[in-house]
Amino acid sequence: MRQLVCRGEKNMMAEKLFAGFILTMIAVVAVAEDIAFDVKANYDKAEYKIRMADGVSLHTVVYSPQDKTLKYPFLIVRTPYSAKPYGPDDFLAADRIAPSLEFLEDGYIFVFQEVRGTYQSDGIWENLRPARTDKAGTDESTDTHNTLDWLLENIPGNNAHAGLWGISHAGWYTAMAMIDPHPALKAVSPQATTLDAFIGDDDHHNGAYGLHYVTWRYGMSVVTDPDRDGTPAESIDFGTDWDYEFFLNAGPLDEYNERHFNGRMTQVWQNLIDHPDYDEFWVNKNYSRLLTDIKIPVLNVAGWFDATDPYGTIETYQSIERQIPENKSTLVVGPWSHGGWWTNDGSSLGHMQFGAPTAEYFQKDIVFPFFQYYLKHKGTWSASEATVFETGNNTWHHLDQWPPENVKKRNIYLHEDFELSFEKPQDQSDDAHDSYISDPAKPVPLSPDIPMYKNNRMVADQRVASTRTDVLTYKTEVLQEDITIAGPILANLFASTSGTDSDFFVKIIDVYPSDAPDFEDVRMGGYQMLLGIEVMRGKFRNSFSIPEPMTPDEITPISFHLWDKFHTFKKGHKIMIQIQSSWFPAFDRNPQTFTNIYRAKKDDYQKATQKIFRSGGSPSHLVLPVVD
Repeated sequence: MRQLVCRGEKNMMAEKLFAGFILTMIAVVAVAEDIAFDVKANYDKAEYKIRMADGVSLHTVVYSPQDKTLKYPFLIVRTPYSAKPYGPDDFLAADRIAPSLEFLEDGYIFVFQEVRGTYQSDGIWENLRPARTDKAGTDESTDTHNTLDWLLENIPGNNAHAGLWGISHAGWYTAMAMIDPHPALKAVSPQATTLDAFIGDDDHHNGAYGLHYVTWRYGMSVVTDPDRDGTPAESIDFGTDWDYEFFLNAGPLDEYNERHFNGRMTQVWQNLIDHPDYDEFWVNKNYSRLLTDIKIPVLNVAGWFDATDPYGTIETYQSIERQIPENKSTLVVGPWSHGGWWTNDGSSLGHMQFGAPTAEYFQKDIVFPFFQYYLKHKGTWSASEATVFETGNNTWHHLDQWPPENVKKRNIYLHEDFELSFEKPQDQSDDAHDSYISDPAKPVPLSPDIPMYKNNRMVADQRVASTRTDVLTYKTEVLQEDITIAGPILANLFASTSGTDSDFFVKIIDVYPSDAPDFEDVRMGGYQMLLGIEVMRGKFRNSFSIPEPMTPDEITPISFHLWDKFHTFKKGHKIMIQIQSSWFPAFDRNPQTFTNIYRAKKDDYQKATQKIFRSGGSPSHLVLPVVD
């Protein structure tokens, strides 16, 4: 982690990679190694300042086909991560311009726009800027309208059709554009988009703060500072290569700016400190309530192993389904990390093998035909309602709905001796439980790796975690038949703490048999593959808006989703559940005293005894969506 934030915006992108954020759209601003397509020989590049309705000008880069005998649609990315490289002679590499190489070969007008307040665009940037509340106002929808008006009038050779796409933050800008679409906007693909940054995406998961986003906010503060002058982010030496060590000793969150970032954090950071609960500030950034009239085609794309946005894409899809059933929205989910369908071939993730280049299938057989059909009226588009990849069996499925219809909810219960079973506990005593001591001074590490934020962390081996005394580990007997789950997983815990607040993390894990073949130099026998993890911050158990302390040593029901999965636990494997109270520094530590954690001081952090109950009257369990 030494020299984590490096000099220059190019190196700052590497810093954001550490933060575990936006692996894909960061690549848009970097010149990647070129592939077998000569962009300069086939496209012209031009840069413009496009004026918005309120006078703000947005920096926009356009790549137009040199062949002027045809008319082409626009394929647009609106991003806060810059439209670099700048200048007429510096081109993006071919594999960074479009969702796949096929787009370049077939011919599109590619547009990259720096959203307001970022890099060379004017104005003030607001993270997840809310939709306007009056017709005279501006928002991302009006900025998209103004941009398309200008492009249609000023870029020759267009066919009056446009599509928007983007991954992660650029996916959010795509989603905002579809709420009030320009008439020329014919199709959109929001990918790994944020929907609610307090509940299940980016900054927070059920109120717990994703601590590693501190460095992302620093980077964004520098490139969006209203007084930015192009001065790069300073090189900051955090004094250690081990991020666990740095964050453990970093001090209170509200002092990070002055202590560690030379005071360069702007309102981008202060907004987080000033809004510790789910108040109007966060509610207004949740756009699900606006998805009431989505009629243009939408291709929603997500990865099962996306640590950053496991919630946003699927909930965007579900919100559209609930509010306008006659929509043209479809869902695609593959075995990918954040943006992994664009950054590699998708044949593996960490030590997990998926049997085929799943990303290539998506690029060639899904996203390319989608835009071809709606922007060029070429080919056919008859996609299933949901195209989803089943891990474990490594199979694509084309479904009429998500979750599939043939799913039954089955409870899997915690038992004594750390057993896990579909049978409900028979012990009717109130005190049947397992316990551990949670010490904020020694939180459970995210990973034993250095650096910790590897892209494979959401499928990583959990064997080291299972040896810790502050991690409860339950597992089934060896499965005698395959068990397939498809849909959201619900955790229903009955827990107590000796403190007045606590975090509860639940992991669901696939344990490989002892004779599983090795993968390269990794012993796969007994491998504990992380399938999913989520957290609930105890004080938000009843309301994210009005936090409540936990009553010490009182049995408390705590329920939360681990979100959606599609996975088969194979015959011969075991199902495992782990429960813990920290996962550091993926998330900030809970002091285990009821307080504003962003302003918590050293003395606020206290050890606590956590109890997880497993009696017939207080039966902690997971609700699994088991395919019948």
